[in-house]
Amino acid sequence: MSLTGGPILSILIAIPLCGVLLLVCVDGTREALIKRLALAISSLDFFLSLMVYAQFDPATAGMQFVERAPWIESIGSSYLLGVDGISLPLLLLTTFLTPIAILASFSGITNRVKAYMVCMLLLQAGMIGVFVALDLVLFYLFWEGMLIPMYFLIGIWGGRRRVYATLKFVLYTMAGSVLMLLAMIVVAFLHQESMGRLTFDLTELIGRPIPYGTQLWLFAAFALAFAIKVPMFPFHTWLPDAHVEAPTAGSVLLAGVLLKMGTYGFLRFALPLFPEAAVAFTPLISVLAVIGILYGALVAMVQDDLKRLVAYSSVSHLGFVMLGIFAMNLQAVEGSILQMVNHGLSTGALFLLVGMIYERRHTRMIEEFGGLSRALPRFGLCFLVVMMSSIGLPGLNGFVGEFLILAGTFRVHKGYAALAAIGIILAAVYMLWMWQRVMWGQSRRADNLTLKDIGGREMAMLIPIILLIVWIGLNPNPLLRKMDASVAQLIEQVAGSPQADRLLPLRGSRFQVPRSEIAHPIFNPKPQTRNSRPM
Repeated sequence: MSLTGGPILSILIAIPLCGVLLLVCVDGTREALIKRLALAISSLDFFLSLMVYAQFDPATAGMQFVERAPWIESIGSSYLLGVDGISLPLLLLTTFLTPIAILASFSGITNRVKAYMVCMLLLQAGMIGVFVALDLVLFYLFWEGMLIPMYFLIGIWGGRRRVYATLKFVLYTMAGSVLMLLAMIVVAFLHQESMGRLTFDLTELIGRPIPYGTQLWLFAAFALAFAIKVPMFPFHTWLPDAHVEAPTAGSVLLAGVLLKMGTYGFLRFALPLFPEAAVAFTPLISVLAVIGILYGALVAMVQDDLKRLVAYSSVSHLGFVMLGIFAMNLQAVEGSILQMVNHGLSTGALFLLVGMIYERRHTRMIEEFGGLSRALPRFGLCFLVVMMSSIGLPGLNGFVGEFLILAGTFRVHKGYAALAAIGIILAAVYMLWMWQRVMWGQSRRADNLTLKDIGGREMAMLIPIILLIVWIGLNPNPLLRKMDASVAQLIEQVAGSPQADRLLPLRGSRFQVPRSEIAHPIFNPKPQTRNSRPM
């Protein structure tokens, strides 16, 4: 089946929206049917996205599966969708994690099930839209629109302080988003005279000159919105509260997908639209990324709540992603994109595991556990693999992403790479210490020894994630090769900016990467040319 001429991306967005309409028509008392329908609809989206992956041409740097239609012609906004090697992995991550999150809700959500599943499908549509929208107005619509279902997921089905966490999450996000919207309008009007018309088409706006001073302000507006979403230090304070109060599925999608919208925003919008400003801001963002790596790890070490510990680990891990993005070479940027996927898998699985133990004990406090490995051997084995993935054990997915990021960063700033490497050591400390206190030693409560081990439904959630963790760790090239051309084009867009030579005297060491490195000989001892690579 060929997807070349069909509106495949629109279909991916439309399937969960049609699913919402279907669920609305179902009797709300038929909760089992509602859950199965939501799972089937989200799973259909995933299998359809695999066809996009299979037919994606890795040799093409530009957008593929492009769809364009008139929309709001009075302001020059169009319905424009597309996917490239940067957005493809995140699209797949979204469609993969959503059915798993829905399956995780089968036992944990017992009230207002119909409304809950409607919110989950709306969230899926919004997340997909963010990663495929190429019109600035359309992107902003999806960017803000997906806040609504997440607001209700936390605010209705969250924990005791859910209202506080929800308001903090929305206010933080909207504060940055308003400035981004203003910057989008300014960008469109700046180019109106030279283009003869008003447009919000990202593919037309990239590469057009903007005065350096203006770029700095516009980049700052975009960067603030994306930094809050990541979240980067010091804009991270909303994240632990949102994670702790969110239901398990909400935490999985928040950590697995929503945080990646911030890092994706830097790659898709901030860097190519304002390349000179991106170069100028590189030292500041790199320093904040390193601080986030160390701060997130140190704070995670002192947490007594499992969910809060995993939340702060996200601050640390996403600091690696930001550091790699602003190293601006092929190794580091591709490592960052791969690490977005890795973080979504490992941290999403950690939140699933925390949710499973919470359903059994109704507590997440580390001091309440101990000795769980004796009562829950299957749970313990899954927990061990996912924890090692989060640490970055060689042979698992986390190692590949972190290695590429550190290798790429080392090329341009050895000090940043050395400090970031300390974050890996600290991650091993807090993860292994947590594992020891929860899974080993003497049980602090007798009822820990009578807990029921994870069953078939829970294994069905964890096994696909674990298989991907191992597969990416052993063979990352199928994902990396899809990114090559698009990432190389992005780096050239930044490197070709008029101010790049003046702002970065060592431009060669930062930007120019031999084409032989695109084959990633680190993971493929016999590099091949692009045309001879296996698909």
